[in-house]
Amino acid sequence: MSLLVVGLSHRSAPVSVLERAALTADAQVKLLQDTVATEPASEAAVLATCNRIELYADVDKFHAGVAELSTLLAQHSGVGLEELTPYLYVHYEDRAVHHLFSVACGLDSMVVGEGQILGQIKDSLARAQDLHSAGRLLNDLFQQALRVGKRAHSETGIDRAGQSLVTFGLEQLARGGDVQQWARGKRALVIGAGSMSSLAAATLARAGVAEIVVANRTFDRAERLAEILMEGDDTDVAARAVPMESVPAELTRADVTVSCTGATGLVLTAESVAEAIAGRTPAPSARPGEDGPGASGGRSAAAAGAQREGAPGAGPGSDDGCPLDLSAVQGTAGFSVLGEAAVAGMAAADLEQHAAWVDNGSVGGDRRTTGGTARPGQTGTLDPAADTDAIAALAATVATVGRIPERRRPEPVEEPQRPEPVLFLLDLAMPRDIDAAVHRLAGVRLVDIESLAEASAGAPMAADVDQVRRIVSDEVAAFGAALRAAHITPTVVALRTMAADVVAGEIARLDGRLPGLDDKHRAEITQTVRRVVDKLLHAPTVRVKQLAAEPGGAGYADALRTLFDLDPETVAAVSRAEDSTTEKDRGPA
Repeated sequence: MSLLVVGLSHRSAPVSVLERAALTADAQVKLLQDTVATEPASEAAVLATCNRIELYADVDKFHAGVAELSTLLAQHSGVGLEELTPYLYVHYEDRAVHHLFSVACGLDSMVVGEGQILGQIKDSLARAQDLHSAGRLLNDLFQQALRVGKRAHSETGIDRAGQSLVTFGLEQLARGGDVQQWARGKRALVIGAGSMSSLAAATLARAGVAEIVVANRTFDRAERLAEILMEGDDTDVAARAVPMESVPAELTRADVTVSCTGATGLVLTAESVAEAIAGRTPAPSARPGEDGPGASGGRSAAAAGAQREGAPGAGPGSDDGCPLDLSAVQGTAGFSVLGEAAVAGMAAADLEQHAAWVDNGSVGGDRRTTGGTARPGQTGTLDPAADTDAIAALAATVATVGRIPERRRPEPVEEPQRPEPVLFLLDLAMPRDIDAAVHRLAGVRLVDIESLAEASAGAPMAADVDQVRRIVSDEVAAFGAALRAAHITPTVVALRTMAADVVAGEIARLDGRLPGLDDKHRAEITQTVRRVVDKLLHAPTVRVKQLAAEPGGAGYADALRTLFDLDPETVAAVSRAEDSTTEKDRGPA
């Protein structure tokens, strides 16, 4: 076996690189055709999902294969080889088998244990079969991967370790709450009618949304998906199909939108989303007992906090008498009227005004004089002498560097809470369908592949994952043993064919020497000679198959051919005959 896989995934590359390297359906076909046309590769298959792009091949040279497959991935993805190379991983022989089996079980998925990858592996194999780029090795490998994935899901609780990407995304939209409670009664817009979009639509229907509108470039597919949703026995949802041109209008009425298309550009821009929510009034998001966004008369939380600590007024002429206009900095991280942070970034002239104000004892603080009267909300007045040296040192720094640097960690500032969303967006496409700038829009909550990757990074692993890993290890060993045993089978068949020819030749020679031998005796002699040959060959051939199945057993086939002087062309002919028979007997994936 010379199985090689070169690829990149969410584990090796940032989402921005995966997004740019995403392969269209046409690019995948061309990649397969170009791969099998190269010298190192005789078979090829592409596994391209939202989270990974992997090229599998049967190669006759490792280093040449890695170089060729990496170059082809770069050419067809449109990302330069120098930029792509740091994110590529390479697996060879048993490690490549282990990788694919782990992927099939959901161990390598963004959401551990999700089962959608099985359908994507099946599609990958079907594409390679249609293009005749998958031979015996990749057919056996991918079909076994599907069986291993199904075994993992049926024999373990790996499903409890994670959900499909769709379910996980909806949970993120619901901020970890109950999805059914969150979705009940909402109007949903699903953009796209492929496998991921169909799964999202079905999940939303089961969650209890009131209406699902399906938009797709091919209207017939959108219509068919809407019909399937309406016919579902376990749901009671109104569904209808619309052309893609109707998306802007439908977006104005939607509460939740899921998009997963094969588009190479943005489907929803920040401007179109902003227009869609224009006029909608986001509900306040303040929790009970907390100040909402409008608390403190429109001031920021930081400014309100500063006033509670005895901060000065907003500008010249205020009751506090500060000559500086501090309203611009009171709500910023690191601002305080006490200590160095008060003057971080001030120019020399401003610092002198601030120093004079402090010297006049106008600011409340922790260092109190025995005299003086505190203003309302203040704890006392500063002793000017206590700050004289500090102000002088700060002034000297200003004279040297021009501005005062911040020399301590900024004080935490309470950020004003965003309003509750009026539109929830789930982008499952790669490259992205929805402009990332939508994250900044008030009243919108966007969850995309990048945010899903961040959310799932710290997800706890289920105990069942260890059991699945053991299944994968056992299946990899069994697959390798079967493959190595199959590798020696043509040599064993050729040996037995040669032995049968020797027996036939000796019986013919016996007929020439004993022409009067009757049929009964001839048959008995023939059977005896064959039994002798079979007994002599039985133990060596059984043992050589066992040895060949072990790691490093590939050399036994060569030893057998050398010891018995077998014709390499005879062995190759047996292999071709077996491949032809296997191809005819092989059913759909």
